[in-house]
Amino acid sequence: MPYRRLPNTDVARLRAIEAGLELGKRIALKKLAFSQQTLENLQTFYPHFLGAIRQLNVSKQNQFDRSKDYGEIFRKSKLYLSHFLQVVNFAILRGEMKPEVIEFYGLKANSKATPPLNLEANVMTWGERIIEGEQKRVLKGGSPIYSPSIALVKVHYEEFVEAYRHQKMLQNITNRASMKVAELREQADQLIQEMWNEVENSLVHLSDDEKREKASEYGIVYVYRASEQKKIEVESLQQSIVFS
Repeated sequence: MPYRRLPNTDVARLRAIEAGLELGKRIALKKLAFSQQTLENLQTFYPHFLGAIRQLNVSKQNQFDRSKDYGEIFRKSKLYLSHFLQVVNFAILRGEMKPEVIEFYGLKANSKATPPLNLEANVMTWGERIIEGEQKRVLKGGSPIYSPSIALVKVHYEEFVEAYRHQKMLQNITNRASMKVAELREQADQLIQEMWNEVENSLVHLSDDEKREKASEYGIVYVYRASEQKKIEVESLQQSIVFS
């Protein structure tokens, strides 16, 4: 026997609720296969659930639309920080600066490696250290570094910081919207189950096939198990052979 399967996506949940609401408009209450209370519950719940899903979709789209620009800003910030330190190391290698100057930037003396800049947190930390370190070095009489200048490095770093905070804000909005939908999803499943239970209970006087056919008009979905589906296919094939 096929079994009833509750919706497992938000689109399917909305479709099931909409099916009940549409029948509630077209069929008189005394002929409706589920109660007036359930209909009223669906009418109250539906706009909240639909609105929450739309808000979640908008939030995800906003975050996605911004992610490409954010990725480029992040990449450039890493690039300028890395290039700046490379210029410092080249100046030390040429003997134009003493090896100790690298300590201004939070690195160990004689260290020729650039710090890790793969993660956002790395860029936040090292960007601040490098900018402050260059300012301190120049204040102590050091010649400013150009190509890139610390001013240009700072421009790209501050652009990254602003973009990072904005991206985090979008993520938080999406997370809150996702949590709201998750809460309403549980209510949706409960309401759909209650409606479908009432429909099936009102059709108990019918045969199994008639009951499933009538219930499907209310959006109830029945599926066959794999073994049952295979049996039906075999029987259908046998019949086609007999009548061919």
